[in-house]
Amino acid sequence: MLERMNKAAIFALLLIPASSAVAGGASGFVLVNGTSGALGNVSIRRAGTSDWKPLPAAPAAGARGSVQFSDPDCAFDIRANVAGAPVTWAGINLCGVKSVILNKDDSAGAWVDYDQ
Repeated sequence: MLERMNKAAIFALLLIPASSAVAGGASGFVLVNGTSGALGNVSIRRAGTSDWKPLPAAPAAGARGSVQFSDPDCAFDIRANVAGAPVTWAGINLCGVKSVILNKDDSAGAWVDYDQ
C-alpha cells in the first residue's frame, strides 16, 4: 500500500507544469540608498555572472527609486559608485522583497537590508 501511495505522489508531481513548480522569481522592487552619498552608475547582474545591466534608479542619499524588474532567478549583485568609488553588494535575494536598502560604512563595509 505504501509503495502504491509513493508512486501516486510521484506521478502527481510529474503532472504539475514546470511554470507552477518554479513560480516566483525576482520582480519589481524599491531601491533605497542607505549610504551617505549619492549613487551613480547603478547596475545589476545575476549572481555568478559577468553580465551587468544598468538600472534606471540612482537615488540620492536617503532617497528611494522604483525598479521595474522581472527575472526567474533570486540571487543578484548590485554595483554602484558611491561618492565616486565603486561598491558591489553581492548575493542579494530579490525574491519576495518590497525594497532593498543599500548600506555602506567605511568601517563595516557594504551590506543590504530588506523590507519584505
